Amino acid sequence: MTTQSPTLDSAGRSAHRSAEDIGRTEQGPRPLPELSEQRAPADLSTVDTTIANGLRVVAVRRASVPMVEVRLRVPFADPAPSSVGSQHSAWGEVLANTILTGTATRDRVAIDTELALVGSELDAVVDPERLSISGSVLAAGLGTVLDVVRDVLTGATYPADEVDRERDRLVERIALARSQPNVIAREALQKHLYGDHPFAKEMPEADEVARVTRDEVAALHARAVLPKGSVLVLVGDIDPDTIVGTVESVLGSWTGEGTAVTISPLPQVTPGDVLLVHRPGAVQSQIRLAARALERTDPKYPALQLANLVYGGFFSSRLVENIREDKGYTYSARSHPEFTPHGATLMVDADTASDVTAAALLETRYELARLGLVPPSEEEVEVARRYAIGSLLTATSSQGGLASFLVSLAGLGLDLDWFVAHPERLEKVTVEEVAAAALEFFAPTAFTGVLVGDADKLAPQLKALGGVKLP
Repeated sequence: MTTQSPTLDSAGRSAHRSAEDIGRTEQGPRPLPELSEQRAPADLSTVDTTIANGLRVVAVRRASVPMVEVRLRVPFADPAPSSVGSQHSAWGEVLANTILTGTATRDRVAIDTELALVGSELDAVVDPERLSISGSVLAAGLGTVLDVVRDVLTGATYPADEVDRERDRLVERIALARSQPNVIAREALQKHLYGDHPFAKEMPEADEVARVTRDEVAALHARAVLPKGSVLVLVGDIDPDTIVGTVESVLGSWTGEGTAVTISPLPQVTPGDVLLVHRPGAVQSQIRLAARALERTDPKYPALQLANLVYGGFFSSRLVENIREDKGYTYSARSHPEFTPHGATLMVDADTASDVTAAALLETRYELARLGLVPPSEEEVEVARRYAIGSLLTATSSQGGLASFLVSLAGLGLDLDWFVAHPERLEKVTVEEVAAAALEFFAPTAFTGVLVGDADKLAPQLKALGGVKLP
């Protein structure tokens, strides 16, 4: 192999060499090595079963480190979404923030101390779809964590002082969040797309939270935190067959009448004009577009996934190259699918300065149209394919990444088999199939959305551009 002599400065010291210099030899640029074949691990030891109380348990052995990742997903939709003034989302937020603050046998300090002694902590969050309890633990301490989870699920007491304290903090956080441009844009988009559907209410109103009582939270727990329909995912240094028996012996006492409530199907996204939402004095605008997409189980989904990557799904995409790299309209632009039970939506996001908002929207629509009319090249598809497979395998290479991905799949009715087979599905997608998906799903007329900004500044140009409903 020919080596290159070091470059010396006038003092005889090695001069600084750029990355381009380092990558060259006397014969020219060093060739990049070929990428190895990327495949999901097909030899994972796993058990996927339902125990007697109706809880689905997914246990996967990945013994890279002596840890276990724990993910519990409880469907948590509003059982009566049509009722006027439903407090479900407010009750749910307070419940998630106080479920780990005390039981009949452990107070908050005891829970935190017992978890810390086995190298663990637990966190609870809620949204319109589910209540989630998650954490990690040293493998030797998994029994302790499962017992704490059992105690919380079957005997959370929601101490009045804890409820009062967390409720007041939530009121402050919600008030602060509602002043943030991205939150304003997200709420406006969800309402525009889904109307009064519970999915559109990702955050309760501050005054709703302020009215929540301890007894209301405890009552919600009794009727909604149910094992049937829920799923527990464990990934780590475990024997799946043995751990399922342990889970059944520990969590078998978690019972309840009925099945955890799954959110109802969302209404179909209807194409139409972009709604301009007035935010007085704003110096930046938030562009949020949406269109119908495909569920992960649809045979055409892999082609749509690659088409999305070419459009705006990663840094080398057409949208990013246009409105970020070439024109400098935005620092951040992306497109991505959002999956929900029974459906999926294709999202396009960009934040821009007010004076280039109309131009950025024009270029965003232009790239949508160009994707269908100037189909992705073979090189673009291949780059997107390598990125799709590589990012999937990278995101799931750790115990925590795999656990989080599997619990998300479980919420969509999918399992480990979908994950293992997906790289091969992506490998089989042809350039022609990607082009067909681009033409079908990325037409500008397929989209609707919202644009949040100062209408006084934006209206003249947006009116001239068209396709925008002004306030």
